[in-house]
Amino acid sequence: MPFKFIKLPELDFDLKAVTTDAGRRYNTPSGEMYPSVTTVLADYNKKAIMEWRQRVGAEEANKIATRASNRGTKLHSLCETYLLGELSPKKVASMMPLDKMMFKQLRPKLDEFVDNIYCLEQALYSHQLRMAGRVDLIAEWDNELSVIDFKSSTREKSEDKIQNYFMQCTAYALMFEEITGKTINKIVVAIATEEEVPQIFIKDKSNYINSLNTYIQNYWDKR
Repeated sequence: MPFKFIKLPELDFDLKAVTTDAGRRYNTPSGEMYPSVTTVLADYNKKAIMEWRQRVGAEEANKIATRASNRGTKLHSLCETYLLGELSPKKVASMMPLDKMMFKQLRPKLDEFVDNIYCLEQALYSHQLRMAGRVDLIAEWDNELSVIDFKSSTREKSEDKIQNYFMQCTAYALMFEEITGKTINKIVVAIATEEEVPQIFIKDKSNYINSLNTYIQNYWDKR
């Protein structure tokens, strides 16, 4: 059954992204240049990532990071294509085995819980937060308006290691509310894993606003 899309005139815009040495920035419709959400949250787990890179070596770390990035990009693309109703059986048959396996973990969740789509790969920004970014999906999840983020992982994630995912979704919820006036309380992080065990984390954004504001303040204090 096709997914229902709801158009909001306030979201009839796009943002140009520019990648700099200081991270990705977005040019807002009124001319401000705001850092991306991921740029602002870049310090999260930075120490652990640097220690990991030293442990496995730069070449191996780059190889793993590139593979993970490509895997995530493909998963996002497949979810988007599916939600748009453009994922034909022929396209499914032509998928690489890993891509197919990971997408098939999330597809039943999309079918069961998602409807009334407001944003799909939509650019968002906030003058209050002084940030911008591109949200995976804003839709009703189990009949409640939610920010939904798709992730991929080699193995299952420990919740305490992915607080940045929840802060990222919280930022998008606040941006959406600032632009449209519609409140989002629920955030959903849907992770497909190479262990073939999907993880669905459902949270309340109010639990992550303070942490998000701390990272924002730390980011601007360094400028």
